[in-house]
Amino acid sequence: MKLMFLGAAHEVTGSCHYIEACGKSILLDCGMEQGHDTYENQEIPVPASAIDYVFLSHAHIDHSGLLPLLYKNGFRGEIFATEATTDLCRIMLLDSAYIQEFEAKWRNRKAKRAGTKPFIPLYTTEEASAVASHFVPCDYEVEIPVTDDIKIRFTDVGHLLGSSSIEIWLTEGDTTKKVVYSGDIGNLNQPIVHDPRYTKEADYVIMESTYGDRLHNPPPDYVMELARYIQEAFDRGGNLVIPAFAVGRTQEMLYFIREIKEKNLVKNHGNFKVYIDSPLAIEATKIFTENRMDCYDTEAMELVKKGINPLEFSGLITAVTPEDSQAINFDRDPKVIISASGMCEAGRIRHHLKHNLWRKESTVLFVGYQALGTLGRMIVDGAKEVRLFGETITINAHIEQLSGVSGHADKDGLLRWITHFDPKPINVFVVHGEDTVADAFVQNLTEEYNYNAIAPFSGACYDLSTGALLKEGVKIPVKPKEIPKEKSKSPGGKRAMYLADQLDLATKHFVQIVNQNKGGANRDMEKLLEQIQDFCDKLERS
Repeated sequence: MKLMFLGAAHEVTGSCHYIEACGKSILLDCGMEQGHDTYENQEIPVPASAIDYVFLSHAHIDHSGLLPLLYKNGFRGEIFATEATTDLCRIMLLDSAYIQEFEAKWRNRKAKRAGTKPFIPLYTTEEASAVASHFVPCDYEVEIPVTDDIKIRFTDVGHLLGSSSIEIWLTEGDTTKKVVYSGDIGNLNQPIVHDPRYTKEADYVIMESTYGDRLHNPPPDYVMELARYIQEAFDRGGNLVIPAFAVGRTQEMLYFIREIKEKNLVKNHGNFKVYIDSPLAIEATKIFTENRMDCYDTEAMELVKKGINPLEFSGLITAVTPEDSQAINFDRDPKVIISASGMCEAGRIRHHLKHNLWRKESTVLFVGYQALGTLGRMIVDGAKEVRLFGETITINAHIEQLSGVSGHADKDGLLRWITHFDPKPINVFVVHGEDTVADAFVQNLTEEYNYNAIAPFSGACYDLSTGALLKEGVKIPVKPKEIPKEKSKSPGGKRAMYLADQLDLATKHFVQIVNQNKGGANRDMEKLLEQIQDFCDKLERS
């Protein structure tokens, strides 16, 4: 029986751990790295085609996002996950694949002009669809016989709809060992989902440490705080822009705004508009509703019993197509815009930041964790300007954080989870935390609570039958990527290509403005026509 650590070792994202036992090769999660990359990850020690099973804790991309790549490389095994996680992965992995393909097309347009090699997407939508057929949906709190020698059980850990810790029993001959993998442990008193449920027995525990060195602030009245931010932005004539994870945080914001509207907590702005600008978030919200009986907490279910959908209200507008998304920024009314991604690394939120960060009237409200190296973290940490779509955007907007909103347990929550084990596990392996945070949490477990705890580096391997270390992990810092020296054949070099790109963008923006004004009031169209003609005359004279 062997346990090897691969991803999320002294890092927050890219969760992936490998078990070799009972003649089978198993992955615990298969996540994508997002944001800052601190250390090099070791490769899975067997070909993807040799992986028999994946036990998946939840649907977030940093835990599931490389499953299509695993399939692309030959995996044809089974992926065990809860019913809700299965449903969410179906849409989230497709969305991730679309982003991979879109980025490849964008890069390849530049590569063609620069005469460089084409960029190959990490995986395609076809591969994301194909891997979805390998999921095995499971119920909570049911022992599942994977083989005669391997059984698992999922426990609701309160982080996300469908999220779980996973109990794994491995039997070789007369020896049975139990490994518990925490996944991401949820915060207390989150809306919609249950509080974390606890496990009491394990030989070995693999646990996350995202907030292992800090405590959350005392939770505010989220509804009143959010209402205040909406009121202030609207009174200034601006928008409230919320970068939010499409799955989890978006639904929580809808939950709060429904109550704000019900109680009329935002004054003098009527039935204000709330845009969800994320096809993924729209689909995810449907999945939340479909899984309400198994996953909603008591408060949310009380609303359901009254015939109230806790995630819907008057004034809610969904933006599905790119045209829907673009139209939001031509709506001059103060509004709430909820868009992904939550760390501002990709997706439609970047367009809304471009249109609102420079406006002193608007507010950008962060409602989730911002990993090191992400655009969201830069903004939260006080950047004065950022680069978006090749442009430098000065930050004049009000930058706020809704304190206390976190899907992760803080240090006390993590300790509450681990101290439910009795007797203490042989080893506690601390993962899924920033470099110094993981070390700090290990020190706390060791010195204050007398656990045998360690934060392994990628590549560390342990014998589960004896607890012995078989191989040390390797601490290889990621080297900064070198910027290739491109030789442009165009007379102006890079500057000429940049300006050509900007002219293309400006032309598209101009056409959007014209199309937006077609069919409007005659006087508005006449005014626009006059402005365009004057501008063309100036260009011709210059």
